[in-house]
Amino acid sequence: MSPTPALEIRGLSKTFPGQRALTEVDLQLRPGELRALVGQNGCGKSTLIKVLAGYHEPDPGVDVFVDGERLHLGTAGAGDAAGLRFVHQDLGLVPTLDTCDNLAMGHGYERNRLGLISWRKEQRLARETLTGLGYDFDVRQPTGHLVISQRTAIALARALSPRATPARVLVLDEPTANLPATEIERLFDVVRSVRDRGVAVLFVSHHLDEVFRLCDTVTVLRDGRHIVTRPVEGLDEDALIALMIGRTLEQFAVPVEGAGQHGEPALEAHDLCTDVLAGVDLDVRPGEIVGVAGITGSGREEIALALFGGIPRTGVVTVDGRRVEEHRPDKAVDAGLALVPAERHANAAFLESTLRENVSIVNPGDFLRRGLLNRRREVSEVTTWLQKLKVRPPQPERHLGTLSGGNQQKVMLARWLRQQPKVLVLDEPTQGVDVGAKADIHLLVEEAAAAGAAVVVVSTDHSELTRLAERVVVLRNGRIADVLRRPHIDPDRITAATIGQGSQSKGAAA
Repeated sequence: MSPTPALEIRGLSKTFPGQRALTEVDLQLRPGELRALVGQNGCGKSTLIKVLAGYHEPDPGVDVFVDGERLHLGTAGAGDAAGLRFVHQDLGLVPTLDTCDNLAMGHGYERNRLGLISWRKEQRLARETLTGLGYDFDVRQPTGHLVISQRTAIALARALSPRATPARVLVLDEPTANLPATEIERLFDVVRSVRDRGVAVLFVSHHLDEVFRLCDTVTVLRDGRHIVTRPVEGLDEDALIALMIGRTLEQFAVPVEGAGQHGEPALEAHDLCTDVLAGVDLDVRPGEIVGVAGITGSGREEIALALFGGIPRTGVVTVDGRRVEEHRPDKAVDAGLALVPAERHANAAFLESTLRENVSIVNPGDFLRRGLLNRRREVSEVTTWLQKLKVRPPQPERHLGTLSGGNQQKVMLARWLRQQPKVLVLDEPTQGVDVGAKADIHLLVEEAAAAGAAVVVVSTDHSELTRLAERVVVLRNGRIADVLRRPHIDPDRITAATIGQGSQSKGAAA
């Protein structure tokens, strides 16, 4: 007789005004099972998780059981009391509070006989919990001062707190999205140890290699429907992608004519220095796509903002020969330089504003007539760009925060492509988006280059750089350590170069 499922969902549907996000989804997890949940952005993964967490109320008719006990969705705290635990992509930590305070959120504090908080016990318990997960750091520091791997550990420790009802199901939503590669395997070890304790794990990731490395089974959602649940064994990446998008990835790979028509450099950087960068020279010509790679701390994270003037720098940056002043992003925009930063929510997106406002904000003067805003013209042009970039849904008055990550990123691209920039700098352009949106964004990047833009793509996704770049500049210790050129660009060569096993161009200018 099979054991009672750790989680069983029958007939889960969720309807928003004008949109059916989930349709009759069934899902069953066994104790100690490590299940991947995959699908394109907008397929319903986030909605399913938010329903389980009590954030959204489902449509009538759903039955959910945790360890055989009925879960009353929509009741505050019901999931937590039943043993459902969540680690969301944004981690849900308060950066001004220390580890003890963040661990106590939802579970309370240890108190002495006088009813006062026993900080000594709190700190000891925090250290013991983190040590059990393989982490050791100062629990008295504000979490905002900790590195991302330490913050992830705190979110995990809170989810698995010994003060709460024993965990039955642990839901991890893109837990590796912001982790350096060296920390991902460490996290995987923690997840495996949780599984080995009999906890069912639902692992959400856009990185399919992680699915194959970590998970036992996989559930695919598409357009809000359950497509298949099956063992990972015997499945390959191409087949999984086909299940997710309903077609093979090759159908996206349409060559763009006209790319590579180069002339004099559109972007030139000479002796670019920041706290990390130490004298980088870079040039990019119209129609050229240049990739930038490097491990964490190599300078990769700084170069896009340095070019744009978003962080203090020295050195000379020019666009078509026009010098861009230090620490003046407005002057960079005036010169024709555009930036889509890596941390979209923190540095680019206005989630509570409409798509129209997010697209037109760079140059709203385009829509002024005699000092008044021509709203009809603004809506018309923004709608055209939303449709051109296949934003779903292409509704200019919809709030950006209601869109999936891939569609939000397309809106950020629409903001800048509308300006027809001379230089387009993209920092992690497909981080946290699904394979379908990723292919769409790649095609947009290639089209921008074909239209004459000089494009810089900064990415930790070496397959992405292999697909897009004619040159890949590899940074180490703040300097250019290697430059790879077609046809000698592939993920393995890029990886080798980033960790110090590069080939022939050590210290070369790019």
